[in-house]
Amino acid sequence: MCTRRKPLFLATLAILLLPGCATVPLVRGSSLSSYDGMANSDGKITKSRILVKKEQVLAAKTINILSTAFMPSVAPTLSDQQRALVANAVNRALCVNLSDRFVVVPPDAPADLSVRASITKAAPTDELAAGVSAAASLGASFIDWGTSVPIPIPRIPIGLGDLSIEAEAVDPRGQQQAAMLWARGATVLFSSPKASKASDAYDLAKAFGEDFGYLLVKAESPFNNTSGPNFPTLQRINSTMGLAPKHAACENYGRYPGLMGVVGNKLGLPPEWTDQGPKKMARP
Repeated sequence: MCTRRKPLFLATLAILLLPGCATVPLVRGSSLSSYDGMANSDGKITKSRILVKKEQVLAAKTINILSTAFMPSVAPTLSDQQRALVANAVNRALCVNLSDRFVVVPPDAPADLSVRASITKAAPTDELAAGVSAAASLGASFIDWGTSVPIPIPRIPIGLGDLSIEAEAVDPRGQQQAAMLWARGATVLFSSPKASKASDAYDLAKAFGEDFGYLLVKAESPFNNTSGPNFPTLQRINSTMGLAPKHAACENYGRYPGLMGVVGNKLGLPPEWTDQGPKKMARP
């Protein structure tokens, strides 16, 4: 190994030997209509408990999404703007992923199912550690490693954020047809460091939307599924790129940052700078 590369390699190896993800509790709140009958269904880096009434969920065709909210006293170190950003990221991710099978209608429109989610824990990201990690990752891209294979630069495993959410889908009578308790933490290799207390919670909101969306679209656990890999659909790809969503109701949550978000991730910019948030309603 080249002498000038050896210190960088050893530093990377040392970081990889440290704990690689945040320790995340599965936090139960009080917003679900029922917690009965939920079973453990953990993924490799995700903790969850789920309930799904398969026949009833698969029979549903239309769905609406009520505003995601933080449980009282959750994430007091986040600003109101950051809390709104994370909550909106949950709504947007739910809307895009549920569009794979459902017709998503506005929150006040009748629907076969109504989704409501509550954030029960959102540990803040250490801004300094994330900023240093982002700078190191950006600097490494200018180093001649002498190989065509990119070498990932792990994050400093200090102050990794996490997110815990509970959500359910109820029918027009208010009867619970599906529910999920969900928790995941940021990881040193796969979570983009950004200089914001809300950055990891913001990114994890998208992951939750994918998992709960899968639960309702397929009516089975996203972690113990029998339907094979969950490859992204064309409409999901388009939405992630910042193009128009499949259903107009999703415009209420604003579009994904697209290219601006990709550049922001690379530079370690706060999501508050790259995400325009929910669509501003026109005044009458």
